[in-house]
Amino acid sequence: MSGQASPTPAAHSGTRRSAVRRALLHPSTMIGGTLVAFFVLVAIFAPLIAPFDPNASDWLEVRQAPSALHWFGTDDLGRDVLSRVIFGARASLAAGIIAVIIAISIGVPLGLVAGYFGGVIDAVISRFTDALLAVPFLVLAIALAAFLGPSLQNAMIAIGVSAMPIFIRLTRGQVLSIKNEDYITAVRALGVRDRNIILAHVLPNVLAPIVIQVTITMAVAVLAEASLAFLGLGQRPPAPSWGSMLDIARQFLTEAPWMAVWPGLAIIAIVLGFNLLGDGLNDTFTPQAEDH
Repeated sequence: MSGQASPTPAAHSGTRRSAVRRALLHPSTMIGGTLVAFFVLVAIFAPLIAPFDPNASDWLEVRQAPSALHWFGTDDLGRDVLSRVIFGARASLAAGIIAVIIAISIGVPLGLVAGYFGGVIDAVISRFTDALLAVPFLVLAIALAAFLGPSLQNAMIAIGVSAMPIFIRLTRGQVLSIKNEDYITAVRALGVRDRNIILAHVLPNVLAPIVIQVTITMAVAVLAEASLAFLGLGQRPPAPSWGSMLDIARQFLTEAPWMAVWPGLAIIAIVLGFNLLGDGLNDTFTPQAEDH
């Protein structure tokens, strides 16, 4: 009986709705979602929140410690660190969101095709995926960003392409586990086209692990963007980016440590938020498979 516990897409839909309700009440999901929502709101309303122009220099306020006027202090050009941290959230979140969109837009369709059709198509896509996974994620991202040239847009592309093989492998594995389920076999026997089966019956039932992976990959993408910016391959000065702020701050760690503390804490907080969100979703959805 356990093999027929979820015979129809409708049953899966009801299970997913129940899992979503549980996810909203999970402590990790609530904390992580709150942190992520906070930074999203900060990025959206940055012009209204930031007390100063993030690129405005004040040569009389160079490397000033945190004060009532400049809560996070100033940097080597007299720019307000708080304002730059606030606007830097835009670059980090944009890099994470766009990079993940690129990764899933290419990786999920390839994984669906490879897992569903198998054969030569699966072999070619799998060997391509293995070749990309053989290179460490950050090394591949750095190589692609260096090849494309330093800019935030190219950093997004580099991170997205580097994360793509993870979604190919994940999606392929999920499709292989469900493509021979009774309800898929029944739909196929009715003469429904493969394209419609994939979109209407296979894809909805592999979304849960993909969503979990998206949250985890967002955290990795934010770290990767900060790393590329730190190396001069991401957001270009004077536009604020947490990674580029750390790159500048490392030259003044003894004289002005606050220049590194605040962007560093921002990176830690948003990465923690995405990881907690992913952990909460994973804890919520994974038991479903075990219960059935």
